[in-house]
Order: sequence, then C-alpha cells, then structure tokens
Amino acid sequence: MKSFYGLKKDQTHVYNKDGKRLFITRLVVNPLKIVQVKTTDKEQYNALQVSIGTKKRNTKAIVGHVKDLNLNPLHLKEINLEQTLDKKRGDEVKVSEVFKVGDEIQVHSRSKGKGFAGAMKRWNFKGGPKTHGQSDRARAVGSIGQGTSPGRIWKGKRMPGHMGDAIACVRGSVVVKIDEAQNELWITGSVPGTRNNLVRLTKVGETKFAGLDKRYEKQESSIENKEAEVDIKQEANQEVKPEIKEEEQK
Repeated sequence: MKSFYGLKKDQTHVYNKDGKRLFITRLVVNPLKIVQVKTTDKEQYNALQVSIGTKKRNTKAIVGHVKDLNLNPLHLKEINLEQTLDKKRGDEVKVSEVFKVGDEIQVHSRSKGKGFAGAMKRWNFKGGPKTHGQSDRARAVGSIGQGTSPGRIWKGKRMPGHMGDAIACVRGSVVVKIDEAQNELWITGSVPGTRNNLVRLTKVGETKFAGLDKRYEKQESSIENKEAEVDIKQEANQEVKPEIKEEEQK
C-alpha cells in the first residue's frame, strides 16, 4: 500500500537539525476506515475502499452501503493495491503503516478556482506593446493562427478560459514528521487548494532526511505531559466527590 488520504490543515515553517528552515504543510491524517475490500477473484483487481471525514447527510445509497459501520463519510475513495492485505471490512489503516519520516511523496489535490481568466494571467503571456498606436492590445492574446490554410485554430492553443479548480500534482515533497497523537502529517512544500481540501499522498521513494530540530520533540513531550496532568486531575476530582457527599450526608 503506497497511498493515503488526508485533509489540508495549514502551512508553516520549521527548522531541521542543521538549522535550515523548511517550509511545510500540515495535514490531518485520521485513520482510514475500510468500507470494502476488492480482490482479483471478484472485482478483477486489488483495492481498498476507505472512508474519509464525516458529514451530516449523505445519499441513501451511501448510507445503506456503510450502515453496519455507523459511518457518515465525507469522501469514499479507492486505494489500489499491488497485492492483497491482511485487512477486512471495518478495520482501520493508520498513516504510520504507509509512510515513515524521510519518504518522498507525490501530492494530488484540487487547486483553487480562479474563474474565467485572460491569457496573461492564465498562461503568463507577455502582452502586446503599449506604444506605437497600440491603445487597446496591451493584454490581448495576439495571433491565434493562420488564415486560409489551415483555416482553423490548432487544438491545444493557449487562450483565455476557466482557470484553476483542477487536480494539480506536486512532486518532491518529503515527510518530515508523523504525529499519531494529533493525527498530523508534516510534509515539505506547498499543497494546492484551500484548508480542509482532500489530499492524496503517494509514496515514490526515500530520501536522507536529517530530522527536525529538538524543539519539536519537546513540543510532543509537553503535549503528553499536559494530557497526563489532565488525567491526574480527573482522578483526583473523582476521589474528592465521594468524600464531599459523605460529609453532606452527616
């Protein structure tokens, strides 16, 4: 299994052990619930259908499909497998089972929609001259083809049109941290789209990553200490309450 799904959280920067600043994107990678296991015997290929996120309402078809799992998925996606896994319907797949720190990954996500855009914004055209009588051609496309022959516009000609709102791929991102306690994955580089955007991550190789600075390890330990303090306080409150009730009865 080489792919995983998550949701974009935010972007920030961190430092590695060599003191180099890294621009990173943090992703929410909750465990994926397996909804269906597809095999070569029945569906002619190996894949896992997984549930990502939750929402209030769904179609009756999806509600019936996941009724016994008590789910209301935001997304249902398939992950192709090279071979079958020892997983069944209702099991979970964690991000630590797929990736580790230092893995090189490809990121697929839907970019922000820009609406109808001109050639200069959409294709980075230079534009026309601003002088010598060219009063209204500064941002025009220019020539779009020949005359009589071929008498048409070539396919693929770069012209104004709808920009963005398409699946974009970012290559060369590296996993720098996996935080299972917070269900977060930190990767280098940017990720297309807005916050809470669905992101597909695919492992393509491995790199020699030096590791993050010690300060980020301290953050994890401080979070664990805070959780331990909360548990201790809750236990103390539970012990105090019965004593108070006994005094009130007396």
